[in-house]
Amino acid sequence: MKFSTRQDTDLPAAELFAAIADFDRIERVLVRRGAEVRRLDPAQEPGARIAWDVAFDLRGKRRELRLDVTQFDRPEKIVILGQSEPLDLTIDMSVIGLTRSKSRLIFEVVAKPRNMRARLMLQTAKLGKAQLDRKFAKRIGELVTDLAARRAA
Repeated sequence: MKFSTRQDTDLPAAELFAAIADFDRIERVLVRRGAEVRRLDPAQEPGARIAWDVAFDLRGKRRELRLDVTQFDRPEKIVILGQSEPLDLTIDMSVIGLTRSKSRLIFEVVAKPRNMRARLMLQTAKLGKAQLDRKFAKRIGELVTDLAARRAA
């Protein structure tokens, strides 16, 4: 199942990329939302070898996720692969400069099932895909707005 959205911002492409590559800030956002985040590679510079173990509660059950940055091409693209017990995730973030002062973030998440239970869950979720797409776009929009506002401040 694939989710994708495009978010336009009033930030130059380099600043938008810096905002989405600010992994320390994103870690803090996740912690504020109740997740436990542990960085496995404590490198200070963002790059393709950073990884995290993330744990959170969703629908009354503890979920654990391993995230690895596999592609980090400044100032255009970040690809993060995630793996949990039921799903394999691919998170693809691309930044496109529209003008000197405006840019676009293309944010895509692909979820692939690893077992029959996950396959059934995704099949059921496809029934409400339009609503899930709207929620996804809204959440990513809020994240980009928050990161851009904090970046500008």
